[in-house]
Amino acid sequence: MGIVKISDELHEEIRKSSQVMSRSINAQAEFWIKMGMLAELNPTLSFNELIRQQLLKENVSLVGLVNE
Repeated sequence: MGIVKISDELHEEIRKSSQVMSRSINAQAEFWIKMGMLAELNPTLSFNELIRQQLLKENVSLVGLVNE
């Protein structure tokens, strides 16, 4: 584990978003970092496509939950 310095403004946005998404501040920051990395590596995919890809990678069953 390391320490990453970010602006107070960004920290506040992460804090507010973490409450909305029911995540810890650290989990919210980690999610945004991971999604940013995935977006850079897959610039043609939408956010929803990236999420779907990650759910399938973890073998999360989407049958009956989404329209195929």
